[in-house]
Amino acid sequence: MSGAKRNPFELDLERNAANYAPLTPLTFIEWSAYAYPARTAVVHGRRRYTWADTYARSRRLAGALAGRGIGPGDTVAAVLSNTPEMYECHFGVPMAGAVLNTINTRLDPESIAFMLNHGEAKVLITDREFAPTVGRALARTERRPLVIDVDDSEFDGPGERLGELDYEAFIAQGDPRFAWRPPADEWQAIALNYTSGTTGNPKGVVYSHRGAYLNAVSNLVTWSMPRHSVYLWTLPMFHCNGWCFPWSMAANAGVNVCLRKVDAAGIFGLMREHRVTHYCGAPIVHTMLINAPAELRRGIDWKVSAFVAAAAPPAAMIEGMERIGFDLTHVYGLTEVYGPASVCAKHDEWSDLPAGERAARNGRQGVRYVLQEGMAVMDPQTMQPVPWDGETMGEIMFRGNITMKGYLKNPRATAEAFAGGWFHSGDLAVTHPDGYVKIKDRAKDIIISGGENVSSLEIEEALYRHPAVLACAVVAKPDPKWGEAPCAFVELKPEARATEAELVEHCRAHLARFKVPKAVVFGVLPKTSTGKIQKFALRQQARSASAIE
Repeated sequence: MSGAKRNPFELDLERNAANYAPLTPLTFIEWSAYAYPARTAVVHGRRRYTWADTYARSRRLAGALAGRGIGPGDTVAAVLSNTPEMYECHFGVPMAGAVLNTINTRLDPESIAFMLNHGEAKVLITDREFAPTVGRALARTERRPLVIDVDDSEFDGPGERLGELDYEAFIAQGDPRFAWRPPADEWQAIALNYTSGTTGNPKGVVYSHRGAYLNAVSNLVTWSMPRHSVYLWTLPMFHCNGWCFPWSMAANAGVNVCLRKVDAAGIFGLMREHRVTHYCGAPIVHTMLINAPAELRRGIDWKVSAFVAAAAPPAAMIEGMERIGFDLTHVYGLTEVYGPASVCAKHDEWSDLPAGERAARNGRQGVRYVLQEGMAVMDPQTMQPVPWDGETMGEIMFRGNITMKGYLKNPRATAEAFAGGWFHSGDLAVTHPDGYVKIKDRAKDIIISGGENVSSLEIEEALYRHPAVLACAVVAKPDPKWGEAPCAFVELKPEARATEAELVEHCRAHLARFKVPKAVVFGVLPKTSTGKIQKFALRQQARSASAIE
């Protein structure tokens, strides 16, 4: 036989400018500005910008950056609250060909300095509120970037100016008709996001234009978001680029309602004022709304849809959201998969189940996002899927277009993360008989007591069912007899009372005896800026207490 079979569908049918364009979420804002130029795009206090305004301001930013020589391969960092400037950075920076590095506003100067140095930021756009911390970070940089100050009218506190000029003066140097172009290759980097770095320096996660485009669309499809939705920015835009929702909302031609500070009164007030339809957040944000005085929710009589993301949202929180009339959907992901990459896709028949069973179904990590190609619970040694028995634990793994390019300047960590052709999440889980995934714990959070694996999340789930518990976290505490034993850290609701003995007895009614916490510590729990409880700090506290004992 001579040669391989000829495929007539691939002969003389080549990609060209007429039938192929690199995917980039930048085309979303161009479309909304063209189709709906006069519709409101961004709201912040008294400020209002249409889609035409926002597109023009983003192009001005791109032009001003290009005028300073910023282009492909350069990093522009941002230490900003959820303001119009932060939203514009998601378009203006990549329009100049550069990479946007949004930095957590609650980090310490050393961490911020590391990110500025490691990412080689050429420009830093920063809000005056964070000047004390950012100023100390800049003093530690190897090469000081060009600093642009944002002077937000909604910030009324002190804050010195660190930069050469402010944001409005800077973008005034740019052309509102700046002729940006999509990247020649959709694999080109669009954003840089750093992991938490709780055990050493954080890793720089690199996103591509292609991945950002697909996850932005996947958000809309997964949530069935109607055109012109009104989205409240409770989720920080610095967190995984706001789970790609800055780009999603441009494709939606919706309204971005900015929120500088997360508190119940402010959230409910903006919901009423702008008739908010959608918002995202960690469990602590939703719990705060559930426990807020009922009068704050008065007048919100339309459907409000919410995304919650965490290792496992407690059933008590899911039931609480039902009570206040909010439609909650659980999503799951990590920085390395652009934020959410799986969803607990709901089934109509679940609505007929008792509240507890319904909450248990809705609290699972579920199935892959529609535009993520693969999600499975696998044995990391054999790289084979675990049985769908709801009992055999493995590691959650992803693969597909909604997965990072890799870690910046860290080929070893990249290779480890992608071993076997899958991204290893580090989350331990089971697969239920219906194929839905349920997290049992982070690999580093599992408690091994007397040779038994104890899920910290299972204990937390029981604690959250106590009416006095606002927030809780369970970690391993060294134990002379069992090796490790569960230690619970509990934050009580305002005005609520509970004793250690009472909570231990409560857990005994819901858990096997070896899973019951051996100690309960009361106090305000340390949290990240996105509302996640910092278990690494609690583990250190538990170890220190054990050493003293």
